Amino acid sequence: MIEVTFTKQKALIREASLVDLPEMVDIYNKAILTGGITCDLDPFIIEERKSWFDSHQIEKYPLFVYEVDGKVAGYSHLSGYRVGRRAVDQVAEISYYVNGDYRNRGIGSKLVDYALQQAKEIGYQNVIAMIVEGNGASEYILGKFGFKQWGRMPKIAEFNGVLHDHLYYGLRIN
Repeated sequence: MIEVTFTKQKALIREASLVDLPEMVDIYNKAILTGGITCDLDPFIIEERKSWFDSHQIEKYPLFVYEVDGKVAGYSHLSGYRVGRRAVDQVAEISYYVNGDYRNRGIGSKLVDYALQQAKEIGYQNVIAMIVEGNGASEYILGKFGFKQWGRMPKIAEFNGVLHDHLYYGLRIN
C-alpha cells in the first residue's frame, strides 16, 4: 500500500477487495459507455465480474484501487498475456481505469507507476498495454513511462460503425 497526497483529501493505492467490486464495475461500465476506451461494448453486472476479480487474487496478477476519502477513484491490474503459453510467462498486460470525476488529476499515472513497480517485484520482464487508437489519455500516460508502440492491428475494433486500430504498447522492465 502506498499513501499519496491528493489536495486535502486522503488518498492511497491498495490491493482491491471484494467490497470494491461494485465501484470498479461502475468505473468500467462508464468506460464502455464512453466508447473507444475498451473493446467491451456491453456493460457488466457485478456478478459477471466476480470471476474476473477472483482471477486477480493471486500474487502474479494483482489488482489495485486508488482510493480517495474511502471512494474508489480508479483501479489497475496486471494480467497474464496468452496464459498457458510458457514462452510468454514473463509478460504481463497492464490495464487501468479512472472514474470520470477524477480524471486529469494524475491518478492514471500513479496507478501505472505503482503497477510497474509491482511488475518488477513479481519478476516480469515485459509489460504490454492494448489500447484503442484515439485513446489519447492512455497514449500520453504510457509514453510518460517509456512504453513504445510494438504493434498495430488495423481497423479491427468497431464502435458505432466506425473501425479503429488496436494498438499494442510495450515496455521492457527487467
